[in-house]
Amino acid sequence: MKYVVIAETSIIIRSGLAMALKRLPNFKMQPIEVLTMNALNDCLITQHIDILIVNPSFAHYFDVDQFRTDFGHKGVYVVALIVGFVEPSLVAKYDETISIFDDMDTIVSKLTTLQDTHVDEPKGDEQGVLSLREKEIVVCVVKGMTNKEIAERLFLSVHTVITHRKNISKKLNIHSVAGLTIYAIVNKLVELDEVKNL
Repeated sequence: MKYVVIAETSIIIRSGLAMALKRLPNFKMQPIEVLTMNALNDCLITQHIDILIVNPSFAHYFDVDQFRTDFGHKGVYVVALIVGFVEPSLVAKYDETISIFDDMDTIVSKLTTLQDTHVDEPKGDEQGVLSLREKEIVVCVVKGMTNKEIAERLFLSVHTVITHRKNISKKLNIHSVAGLTIYAIVNKLVELDEVKNL
């Protein structure tokens, strides 16, 4: 069972996300809804939490750096809950992002990626099969984007992009941009004219 805290002031968004998380296939999650910073701090001190999903504007501004200083030792993943336009630089320090516009498959893909960040080898039936997020990363790589540019484009941290790239290399057994480019073209992820410096 994964314990997930949702820190959001809107009851509609907070409760809606909690209900969606309970319905995710192959995940056993117990969402905990919090409305204030004091409630969040109490929750983090008294309970074991696996994932914190927080609106970057929670309590006026959620300080990810301060959170990691205070609670980083607990190994909590921090996910930005995007409910409107957010400056990409504000979410670069988060482990992942979830948008209110994401469908169930996208949320599953993102949460799976968080769970798999410490996995060294892909599971047998997953080898060679890329998630939607991994395909997005491949497309960005073959278009010549740097890890930082990919992170900004997809609202991820640079660390998460690097982890995705490692997982992609292991799944496909491809360790070069040229190899990924061929893979992307063959699998119709990109067209020839989209590839930089071809």
